[in-house]
Amino acid sequence: MTTWNLVGTQKHILICNGSSCMRKGGEEVTLAIRDEINKHELDSHIHTTRTRCNGRCKDACVVIVYPEGTWYRSITPEIGRCIVKSHLVNQHDLLDAMIYKYSSEGFVKVTNIESPEGISKIKERN
Repeated sequence: MTTWNLVGTQKHILICNGSSCMRKGGEEVTLAIRDEINKHELDSHIHTTRTRCNGRCKDACVVIVYPEGTWYRSITPEIGRCIVKSHLVNQHDLLDAMIYKYSSEGFVKVTNIESPEGISKIKERN
């Protein structure tokens, strides 16, 4: 097992490797993102983690960028490379693939892309 020293890390990319995302190319997305990070010599500033299910299976393959709290959907290897170039290198969100962004109100949906709303975690009180 590897234990990474994360001192100096500025971004953390969570790449869903749950079963739905893996069926939609999660392994290829993971490899493409890591390769693009390496090409831009950003390994010491960006850490990637393969996760299990992130709970947005209908949006597979899902990639999340922190500390911004930006959730991307339907990621292909090519879009994964664009996330690195656009979001991480040039600091511009990749709006065409974004579904959530963290704000002072919590996560807000930020796209008009057809994406399921999902099941609410907030229970209504009578």
